Parts: sequence; C-alpha cells; structure tokens
Amino acid sequence: MRRQWLMALALSALASAGLAQKTLVFGHEGEPVNLESGNITDGVSIYAQRQIYDTLVDFKPGSSDPVPALATSWFASPDGKSWTFRLRQGVKFHDGTDFDANAVLFNVNRWWDPKDPTRIQGGANYEIWGELFGGYKGTSGSFLKNVRVVDKYTIRFDFGAPIPYFPVAIGSGYFGIASPAAIKAQGAKYGTPAGGAVGTGPFRFKEWRVGDRLILEKNPNFWKQGLPKADALVMRFIKDPAARLAELKAGSIDLTIQIPPANLGAIEADRNLDPVLRPSFNVGYLALNPAYKPLSDVRVRQAIAMAINKKAIVQAFWSKLGETNGHFTPTAFKTYWSPEVTDYEYNPTKAKQLLAQAGYPNGFDLEFWYMPVSRPYFPTPKEIAEAMGADLSAIGIRVKFQTKDWATYLNDRKVAPGFQAYMLGWTGDYGDPSNFFDPHFASPITDLFDSAGKPLDVKELNALLARGSSSSNQAERIRIYQQADKMVFDLALRIPIVHSQPLNAKRKNVTGWVLSPLGSESLEDVDKSGL
Repeated sequence: MRRQWLMALALSALASAGLAQKTLVFGHEGEPVNLESGNITDGVSIYAQRQIYDTLVDFKPGSSDPVPALATSWFASPDGKSWTFRLRQGVKFHDGTDFDANAVLFNVNRWWDPKDPTRIQGGANYEIWGELFGGYKGTSGSFLKNVRVVDKYTIRFDFGAPIPYFPVAIGSGYFGIASPAAIKAQGAKYGTPAGGAVGTGPFRFKEWRVGDRLILEKNPNFWKQGLPKADALVMRFIKDPAARLAELKAGSIDLTIQIPPANLGAIEADRNLDPVLRPSFNVGYLALNPAYKPLSDVRVRQAIAMAINKKAIVQAFWSKLGETNGHFTPTAFKTYWSPEVTDYEYNPTKAKQLLAQAGYPNGFDLEFWYMPVSRPYFPTPKEIAEAMGADLSAIGIRVKFQTKDWATYLNDRKVAPGFQAYMLGWTGDYGDPSNFFDPHFASPITDLFDSAGKPLDVKELNALLARGSSSSNQAERIRIYQQADKMVFDLALRIPIVHSQPLNAKRKNVTGWVLSPLGSESLEDVDKSGL
C-alpha cells in the first residue's frame, strides 16, 4: 500500500510540474556551463547540448564511425583542401525556421570570425574552434581560409592544406547547429537559463532551473521518424556520484553516468539496476615537466615511468574497467600503434640505476599535483596519486602532494614554469589519432616548458604530427602515427597510466541506451516501460 501511495505521489508531482508521463530522468554529473553551441569545452555541457542540437556529421551508435546527420553526404576536392557538404532538406529548427546552408554559414562564422557581429554581441571567445582548427579568421594559424554557400543545401569549406579528418571534427559535440533567428532574438542571453537554446535535435528547451535541472520536451517535428521515444527529458544536476547512485537505486532517476568503478559489484547485485559501460576512448596520464631540472633529463622521466607499478594501480582502482599500456592513444586506434611499443617495464632497481646515471643517486624532491575532481579516467585522483607517490618514494623520489580548485588547476599548469608533475587526462572528441596527439604534443606544448620557461617545442615530433594531420593517404598516416607513438613513448613526457571504461548505470526498465566512446550521446532512442 505504501509503495502504491509513493508511486501515485510521484506521478502527481510529475503532473504538477507539467511533465509528460513518459519522462526520462537523467542523473547528470553537473550543470552545463551554457547551452550555446561552439562556446563550450566541457563534457557536461556537451551532453546537454547533444539533446538539443544536431551536428552536420554524427557517429554510429557505440562507435566513432561517421554517419550522416544534418549533412547527408560530403566529399573532398582532389587536392584535399576543400570539403563540400550536401545538407538534409526539409529540416526545421524548434522555432519553425528552416535549416539550410545559410544557417550553417551563420553558425560557422560565429565560431570562426572574431569580427562576426553576433559573436561580439554574445561576448564569447569560442576557444574550442581555435584549439581544433588552428585559429580564427584572419590569423596565420587558421586551417580554414574560407567558407561559402554553394546553393541552398550545399556548403563548402576551403583550407590552406588538406584536413582529412575535418568531417569527424566538425561532427564533434561542440558544434551543434543553432537557429540564427533565435540567436539574433536573444543576443547575449542565448544559451543561458533566461534565453534558452534552439536547435533541430530530438528535444527542445523548456526550462533551466539553475542549480537543479534542465527540462526538455519532445521535438514533435524531429527529422528522424518515430524519435525521440520519451515525451520529455529531465537532466538533474547531481554532482556527487554516491548521491546519483543512491537516487538511481531509489528510482528517482532512470539512468546516470560516471559512477566510480568500485560500485560495479553493487550495481550488478541490484536486481533493479544494470551497469552500462562506455567504450574506452580516453587516457589518464602523469605529465612530467622538463622545466624542472631533474625532469629535463629523459633518463629521469623514464625512471619514473619504470618505478610506477601501473598494472597494480589499475587493478586496485579500476579492476576490470581499466587497462594500461605504453600507448597514449586508446585501443580504438590500435592500427596506429607502433609494434615496437608495449609498456614501460616495471623495474624499481633499473629505475634507481637510471637516476644514478642522471646524477640523482639519492633521488630528489618532486611536487606532485593531483586533480581535485573525479573524471572518467581518474575517478579517485587523490588515492591514485598516493599510490604512485609510494612507488616513487621507493626509488628515492620525495613526493610532496599538491592540488587546487579545478579551474585554477587547469589554468595554472599553463603558467610558466608550470607544475613539476601533474595528473590529467583526455577523452577523444572524434575518431582520429590527431585528436589525441595534437593537443598534447604539437608545438607549442602549452602546459610543458623548457629550461627558459618557454612552451616546449619538440621539433621533430611537431613536424611529424603536422604531416599526419595534413596527409590524405591512409597508409602514410598509419606510418606517421606509428612513428609518433614510438617517439612519445621514448620521450616519456606524459606517462599513460590508464585507458578506462567509464561505469554508468540505469534502471532495468530503461532500454535503448547505447553509449558512445566519445563521452556523450543523444538520448533519442532511450525508452522506458512501466512507472
């Protein structure tokens, strides 16, 4: 009787909130920074935006293989320096306006052109465009040289050099296509709780309750017939993973993400829950900064790599949800792995010998920075740092642990001379090895420094990566990235600790949730039965 009363009360609460009966409640790990496409860099915001927007290119569920979305097809010019996209016809934005090539041009100019008037009005810098595509309109580093409308449903991008991965890059979750009319109408409010967001995606914006939840409703005119399956989607902001799991067990949310691996057994034992694993597409690493004199010697960096018992650490903190090897890229890029690379040998004795050869027979002091937040690649960073620190102390390296708040941590590692050693990681944005190598090893390397305090420039590696990014010959790209894999391993500037499978969970009555290796997915196919 009590259970029936609670269910009736829950339904009444949904009705009073104006929500449809088939409402999917998603336990999100945090609150979006904003809902303006192109003006985000974080995964929390991407997940929310994927429900509202479509991109030109999408990815096959559960993989990084590109499939048509707002673009039905695309092709490169013979010299590889231009990409042309044929656009889907008959698509409407949530506000009823037409999607066409002019709408794509409007969005791209907003991201790329610093002088675009709608960008100035919004007061954003759209940093992700510059990071992925070399810079902005009018700057020497910009890969993109021109973008133009060919006809109502065709748009062309022209580059200074071949960019073979552009279709998958423009398909990443940062670049949802927004309604030009809505942006013009809302101005600086667009993408905020007050201004909302308008795309062509499966759900349309209804309400953003700051600090609590984002409420979306079904797009009745979605171009994918029969989708979405839910009538409404509520994304609740629950930062504590233990609280998310508790609410999932109680049935107050239907599905959630980023559960610490230690909870796998408890989820498997709960008859009402299912664990859902995201394909591994990340790396958690330890960065070693050559600006600090001991770490300027590659023998010292290699000694650190040999001193850390990576296999034992991964087993202790990830169990079967993590793997370790010497490759900076995850298994999805195994084709690009060098056959000469396996992993750093765990050998404290040899590590001590390397330290002695480098002039540090008695070790040295090391500031070791660990992240203040849980991420998919490092779910319990402090404890993982302490385990690595214990291994380093065994070869005479005296570790002093440090941390800062997350925003300051991310910023200060890039302020010369940077942190001596620090933990961080990366989840791929799209299925190309350049997305792992370039942000971490292409010059200038903005979070590692030389002895003069300048951003590190590994010229031979940078030249290799530039060739890889611009080559349109797949066999050549494989050879290039295999060479890069070996070079990165030997340099030991970033020691790959883990490639993890992030743990997520759902109620058993929830179906159709296929997780993407790219860190987020549309929930358009997700359905639930019963209450």
